[in-house]
Amino acid sequence: MSKHFKDNGTGLRIAVVGTRGFPNIQGGVETHCEMLYPLLAAQGHQVTVIGRAHALKRTEPFDFQGVLVLPTWSPRRSGVEALIHTFLSVFRARWMGADIIHIHAIGPAIFAPLARLLGLKVVVTHHGPDYCRKKWGLLGRTLLRAGEASGALFANRIIAISECIRHSLEQKFHRKNCDLIFNGVQIPKPAPQQETDATLEKYGLKGKKYVLAVGRLVPEKGFDDLLEAMGGRSDVTLVIAGGSSVPTPYSEHLAATAKAYGAVMTGEVDKTTLGHLYRGAVLFAMPSYHEGLPIALLEAMSFGKKLLVSDIEANREVGLPEDCYFRTGSVFSLRTAAMRILGDSNQRDFVEVVRTKYNWSSIAAKVGRLYRELDDSHTGGSGHYRHVPSYYPTPAPAARTVAHMEGRVSLAKRAA
Repeated sequence: MSKHFKDNGTGLRIAVVGTRGFPNIQGGVETHCEMLYPLLAAQGHQVTVIGRAHALKRTEPFDFQGVLVLPTWSPRRSGVEALIHTFLSVFRARWMGADIIHIHAIGPAIFAPLARLLGLKVVVTHHGPDYCRKKWGLLGRTLLRAGEASGALFANRIIAISECIRHSLEQKFHRKNCDLIFNGVQIPKPAPQQETDATLEKYGLKGKKYVLAVGRLVPEKGFDDLLEAMGGRSDVTLVIAGGSSVPTPYSEHLAATAKAYGAVMTGEVDKTTLGHLYRGAVLFAMPSYHEGLPIALLEAMSFGKKLLVSDIEANREVGLPEDCYFRTGSVFSLRTAAMRILGDSNQRDFVEVVRTKYNWSSIAAKVGRLYRELDDSHTGGSGHYRHVPSYYPTPAPAARTVAHMEGRVSLAKRAA
């Protein structure tokens, strides 16, 4: 393994930025990357994720299922952390000799022009209009809109994770060649009942009916609405699984309100624990005001849970039955719909929808094909990989075509 890329074969060198890293870091982008990139590494691509050291809680590079994760410094200040980290990561990706830089989210995408200027091929994944989040002021919203525009106008290829995002990019920036590639989810494997019971007992939930909500403790998730609608009931307990990277007035308000209502706040949990919480829930609720294509909802579907979600466009796009939706921001609508669903003995199964439409293997195949198409478009269709500095040695295969050897002659001489 070279210092900056793990040699998985003859695939492209992909530098990934815009994510805090993985594994087991809360966030939609982080979950997306954790599921996607090991599959791309299995295709032979050499994937390096440039993560944030404070989120990863380590400083040395490490391997995760064939992906090299590089913890790097970033400031711990909301609003500037992602921008500064991405700025530094773009230069690092160029220095590493990446073939493609894949930027996740519209904030980091503000540096797509810089990456192009440095000679990198750029892919941007648009995970949602983050400027709609309540936490941002005027400056933050302006920078996020600028990032969205930069990604749409300067990326070689841009991926939209939902149809509503793709349509928005077409309407606002006349970008007609967006690639629609959904988020995905794995179908969970059965777990021993005693492990699930142990998790439920840890949170005082064993033998209780509970409604589960999952997400970061930020205003756009609508957890305060859920507490008002469901908190304090004697027949069912409300559980909110998620945390905040740093304490905020909103997260502290939620904690105080949850305590008053007898709701359970688990804090951040790992995937195994979260799976046990999904298994034991009688209802999954998502009262969000803003989403891209919510992975938590797809996860709840994969566990065969009853669902109640806000009627925002991103949730509507999933195509649930009408009675699974309530009016966004209406505590009365949320409370009424929850009482109706909890009193309904019918069980719906959405697992097959997840299996066919949101399958990570097919998603990874689409992204891998996009990478190859982008590489071919910059090499005249020959499939040659861009020359990289000699301090990233790539073992030559035993046999190559003459055309490919001509494109790699300088590296062949150095290897000799």
